[in-house]
Amino acid sequence: MLRRVLRNISLAGMERDELSTAQLRVLSHPMRLAFLRRLREQGPATSRILGREFELDSGAASYHLRRLEAGGLVTEEPGMGTQRERWWRAAAGTLQFDAAEHEDDAMTRQYVQSTVLMNAEELYRVAADVPRADAAWLAESAFIDLRIPLDGPGRRALRAELMAVIDRHRAAEGDPTTQIRLQIYGRP
Repeated sequence: MLRRVLRNISLAGMERDELSTAQLRVLSHPMRLAFLRRLREQGPATSRILGREFELDSGAASYHLRRLEAGGLVTEEPGMGTQRERWWRAAAGTLQFDAAEHEDDAMTRQYVQSTVLMNAEELYRVAADVPRADAAWLAESAFIDLRIPLDGPGRRALRAELMAVIDRHRAAEGDPTTQIRLQIYGRP
């Protein structure tokens, strides 16, 4: 169900948002997190489309979309749909989460666990594709694993600098069909 390769949408015009506590509560459900990722990466969809892709009935998919809307995470796509069929899109292209700014509670831990599991599933798919990958894919991919001696303020500074670099590249004009997938996972 969550094991879908999610690629190829334009993030042009989409902003980066820090998750609020209310949004975190909405995203603590793994299905909503999966819906949001799907909308961010593949573009607008209806509850019927998402229900089919995630093997849910459209009523359950609609419920999750309404919760995402209430949290300000998805919006109705203007100019698409009818009175009976609403098209939804992600409200932001990138979400950031800083656990230090939230309470250490079950909701925070559920969100972190769901995010880590989704990213692990994606890395598993990447690993499975390596034997069949073409040389250009391998040449343009980067796999970096390192340790840097940083304290709390140093970690926060590194994160801010990385996001500044990412924002600069996201703002550059480019072909939206040639996007890369970037996951940043840092922990002490």
